[in-house]
Amino acid sequence: MAHFVLEYSSNLSNEVLDLHNLFSKLHASAKDTGLFPYKGIRSRAFACNDYRMADGNPNHVFMHLSVLIGAGRTMEEKEAAAKIFFDVFEAHFHSCFDNGGVAMSFEMRELEPVLKYNKNNIQDYL
Repeated sequence: MAHFVLEYSSNLSNEVLDLHNLFSKLHASAKDTGLFPYKGIRSRAFACNDYRMADGNPNHVFMHLSVLIGAGRTMEEKEAAAKIFFDVFEAHFHSCFDNGGVAMSFEMRELEPVLKYNKNNIQDYL
């Protein structure tokens, strides 16, 4: 399980977001680590319409990527994966830093073992 959840300011254009490309690169990097089952990798994004950044300048943008992973990896594996994911994330939005104020943030959290149920047949279609 690696779930990528992107929150971003709604003033980012679809051209800049290029979510299909970003998610494709994140999925490939997660698969390439060998740490995450491909069938469990998912991405979703949410535009934030109601926000204020710092001085309220409407040209400031933000993007926050949360990565949720299941338990069972060493700290070294998690650190390596987090660096890879952040590098992909940072490279994807690098041009934003040339055009104004940007707040980019990233976190990776390991979910605590809990009672969890899911049903998945994605492997039948890969």
